[in-house]
Amino acid sequence: MDTKGFPKPINDTQREFLRLCELGGGARGGPPRGKVLEVLRASGKSLNMLAHAEAQAHLAAYPDANPWHLCFAIGLSWGHLARLDVDFTGAVAGVLANWNSGDLAAAKSFHMERGPEPIEQSLRGAHNLFGRVILPKTLPSTLDRLDTAQQRWISPILTGSDRPRYIGSWNATAMFMAALFAQPSLAAIQTEPRPMLPPGGPIFKGLQMLHKAGLLKEPPSGSELDDQAFEPGSLYENNKHLADLCAGLPGWSLIDVHSGVYMLGTRHPHSGKWV
Repeated sequence: MDTKGFPKPINDTQREFLRLCELGGGARGGPPRGKVLEVLRASGKSLNMLAHAEAQAHLAAYPDANPWHLCFAIGLSWGHLARLDVDFTGAVAGVLANWNSGDLAAAKSFHMERGPEPIEQSLRGAHNLFGRVILPKTLPSTLDRLDTAQQRWISPILTGSDRPRYIGSWNATAMFMAALFAQPSLAAIQTEPRPMLPPGGPIFKGLQMLHKAGLLKEPPSGSELDDQAFEPGSLYENNKHLADLCAGLPGWSLIDVHSGVYMLGTRHPHSGKWV
């Protein structure tokens, strides 16, 4: 198939995907579904080795902090709003526990190309929600309990008319992804979107590419940026896409799928060094 409409590849996952697209042999002249899934599985599992190690290290660095605050920080970094750094995670935990200008300034100093404003707005929204939502004191160790915690967290986001800016589909779900990163054995058994994983950012772009290649029947829902109007349906629809991909190949979990699609859709210039 013609690959001119795809972005220039910046990592091996994207290069191999384009190579398979050019070879064709799959549905609608696109790449063979099984071979693409194998590429996503390999890159997703490789990226998750980094994710699991980083999440566990960040939580271990702040044993007295609220683990949800730490996971929210990791989610911001994974969403490419801030550099993935243990000091950023500590600053976020500090400002979410007790709003203060010092930790806020420190957290904002880790901003990426979108600047410090998305970090501050995300933290303001999170501070608001943490004041309204009661979550377990420790990270749940089962998928059902983690899903229950997520339903509590997203309830005011889905039903309230005062949703803060930057608390969209990514920030509604990313800290639960981070909670799974921190518990590899739990993440390894998840094959259904309970809890749901972030559907925007690189995931949205990766799903778009898979749809264009004929590997998804429907395009992803919602938008790429987390400060856009929140579309609750995108959470469920895009997670269903991930679950459908997961069912197409044995030996991987939903978070492996998620990370593989992340590698396909990311435009991070350093992503070629991640896996």
